[in-house]
Amino acid sequence: MGGPRFTVRALFLSDIHLGTRACQAERLLEFLRDYEFQTLYLVGDIIDFWALRRSVYWPAEHNTVVQKVLRSARHGAQVVYIPGNHDEALRDYLEHAFGAIVMVREHVHVTADGRRFLLTHGDEYDQITTYARWLSVLGDVSYTWLLQVNRMLSWWRRKLGIAGHWSLADYAKRNVQKAASFISGFETAIAHHVRGRGFDGVICGHIHTPVISQIEDITYMNCGDWVDSCSAIVEHLDGRMELVRQGDSLPLHVAAPGAASLALASASVSALQRHADRPREAANT
Repeated sequence: MGGPRFTVRALFLSDIHLGTRACQAERLLEFLRDYEFQTLYLVGDIIDFWALRRSVYWPAEHNTVVQKVLRSARHGAQVVYIPGNHDEALRDYLEHAFGAIVMVREHVHVTADGRRFLLTHGDEYDQITTYARWLSVLGDVSYTWLLQVNRMLSWWRRKLGIAGHWSLADYAKRNVQKAASFISGFETAIAHHVRGRGFDGVICGHIHTPVISQIEDITYMNCGDWVDSCSAIVEHLDGRMELVRQGDSLPLHVAAPGAASLALASASVSALQRHADRPREAANT
């Protein structure tokens, strides 16, 4: 099968949700086979203790993901784990090291070109999660149901020979007004916070909406998830940051090293998205 296709400085993953039927562990394992990394950041909701409390679900693929992370640490990669709200039980072990795996509440990542990014899961900037836990649990159950419907639609699309990736969950998030307003508010709040602390940007998860965008002078990056979008952030050896999706041959979004023209970045992103939206035999989605 050959070795990794890409060597990167850092790989950022969030919202894997091991322990749920929605977790696409097989696609994550395929993705990880393509990458060799110096540092692996696990940006929260890696293991879904909420779901495991409702019912125990832990297939072999989920165990293989854990073994893959442990093997990477044994072979010299630094692994930084930032617990989220679904794996908040691990926050009892903050600032502890388990071999090469370090557990922290947040982390400062410095890119190869000197930019400073705050790494945080992001649930503390979600007022529903912070102040109305029961609403957050209800939303989690509803989202799980939506993903089940999405899997049925994907199966029918494959049976009908319809190429390309389409997500009902992503469509709902982007087109339901209140969901769009929530996402925008979350992004604005977290950008305001990191600006006040003097960072160049933020890398987070939590809302399952993968993106690299510029919010005034702050570079906002969301890793996405491994229940729907199957996406991750990578930092290349020269400091370039990219948002990539398993199975796609081109990055979804690109953040060039250093200060870049927002207009140029926007045009590049639009071109890449138009290309990615066209059916491609090599996409395997």
